[in-house]
Amino acid sequence: MTLYRFAQAIVKGLWPLVGRLEVRGLENIPETGPFLLVANHQSILDPILIQAVCPRAVHTMAKSTQFASPVFAWLMPRLLSFPVRRFEIDAQAVRYALRKLQEGEPVGIYVEGERSWDGRLQPPRLGAVRLVLKAGVPVVPVTIVGAYEAWPRWHRALRRTTIRITFGKPVSFPKLDRRAERETALPEAADRLMAAITAAME
Repeated sequence: MTLYRFAQAIVKGLWPLVGRLEVRGLENIPETGPFLLVANHQSILDPILIQAVCPRAVHTMAKSTQFASPVFAWLMPRLLSFPVRRFEIDAQAVRYALRKLQEGEPVGIYVEGERSWDGRLQPPRLGAVRLVLKAGVPVVPVTIVGAYEAWPRWHRALRRTTIRITFGKPVSFPKLDRRAERETALPEAADRLMAAITAAME
């Protein structure tokens, strides 16, 4: 946790040298207890900036390939990131997320599953929506706007611009323990989740 808080301070202290950062809705983050922080994904900057400004320390899913090198395999867990295998069912990542929620900790996920190719919001990964329904904890929708313009996925250089992060009001979803119930509720839950993220963009 010491390294996590140190990284937060470094990012918040140095980011004004790179660009402008606007943060709205911090009052919507629960002061205690578990919740899912569900965000869109425009850029590699998203987890860096969102976790830097969120007052609660968030355990965040990150693609498993980021843990491949010894340095990042050591660093990522200390920044409260845990691996998830993309494009397949990763039961271990789901169990880890649920365990952290049961311990009263926040967990962060990027509902699109990967960075946007064009800056626009992509369809949700249904695995993320299933986790929302399985967890049954408050969901705080987060939108980050401007990160795509600052650093799109095919650019090597960071561009100076304004980035806005908005934490929306918590949204409640039912806790559905049975798989059949989750599958039935999936389409409506996905629509509600994406609507909440879209609303925070406005």
